[in-house]
Amino acid sequence: MNDETTNTPTRTKTWTLRVDLFEEGDVTKVHAVLDTGDNRLESRTEAHRNPHDPPAPEIGDEYAAGRALVDLGHQLLRFGTADAAANEPPLQG
Repeated sequence: MNDETTNTPTRTKTWTLRVDLFEEGDVTKVHAVLDTGDNRLESRTEAHRNPHDPPAPEIGDEYAAGRALVDLGHQLLRFGTADAAANEPPLQG
């Protein structure tokens, strides 16, 4: 018996993620870029500090960066869904 998986070369890719954070008063802004080598996805998000909360910049960083990463994840899922649909064989009728 021949196991075809042992003859299949391993596919390795490196994706690059850059997350830039900007503090402007009580607002944290993020620009995130994901470069897959095939596509470049971008997200711009922000987080606003509640005026009743004490200043804690790291919390704004976490919220703004988290929102950007979630947005990039949603973009990846949309692209994957579209690519999968485009690669389906036509229905035989």
